[in-house]
Amino acid sequence: MKLTSKIYLGVIFAILYIPLIYLAYYSFNSGKTMIDFEGFSWKHYVDLFENTRMMVIVINTIVVALLCGLFSAIFGTLGALGIYSLKSNKQKNSFLVGNNILIVSPDVIIGCSFLLMFTFISKYTGLDTIQGFWSVLLSHIAFSIPIVVLMVLPKLYEMPRSMVDAAIDLGATYPQVLSKIVIPYITPGIWAGFFMGLTYSLDDFAVTFFVTGNGFQTLSVEIYSMARQGINLQINALSTVLTIFVVVAVLIYYVINTSKLKREVR
Repeated sequence: MKLTSKIYLGVIFAILYIPLIYLAYYSFNSGKTMIDFEGFSWKHYVDLFENTRMMVIVINTIVVALLCGLFSAIFGTLGALGIYSLKSNKQKNSFLVGNNILIVSPDVIIGCSFLLMFTFISKYTGLDTIQGFWSVLLSHIAFSIPIVVLMVLPKLYEMPRSMVDAAIDLGATYPQVLSKIVIPYITPGIWAGFFMGLTYSLDDFAVTFFVTGNGFQTLSVEIYSMARQGINLQINALSTVLTIFVVVAVLIYYVINTSKLKREVR
């Protein structure tokens, strides 16, 4: 049974990672196609980093992703605390259903609704600059918040209620209970929500495609535009760099989570 499980996991990981390895392998090809590997070269990476426009787009994407992760973690945590504090199970379930609807809704529908909203705001307020950086950022935060809520809420339910009650009995104020007990306990969930918001922002195409404007561009939309024009191994180089960035982010989260678990054991 164990051997079967290992084989199954091996096949799944192979299906997931072989295309990434294949893509990264040809990013070092001195040729211009993915048909024949003509020789090892850093050419496509050099071209990528000399492409000023692409570097601006990379910076735009990373800034939006980091801000999305930060603000979605903050607002998602507040939302989870709000749902947890409700006394009525009916109210809790109603808010959770509303939260989950946003997660399962098609990205095309969400993108279209945001497009209509930002167009309405621009038309009746004259804030044309909102369509670009701000429209992309606000949209990414909005669809990431429900994910953070689902990351944080289980940690709140895992927290022993006796810890909070004991702190209150000893004279702690509610802000002290929140800052000294609740937040430290749910920190792994908050970090998980932050990294999920960051990766969802980096990954999103459908919503971004609808709401971007005013010359502002992100990598998902740019790669789509480049891919439509034919094979360009700069896409391979860029995808490899992004994969490394995501792997580093996951490793940082793993190290933070592991160190916290070690401290709890001690």
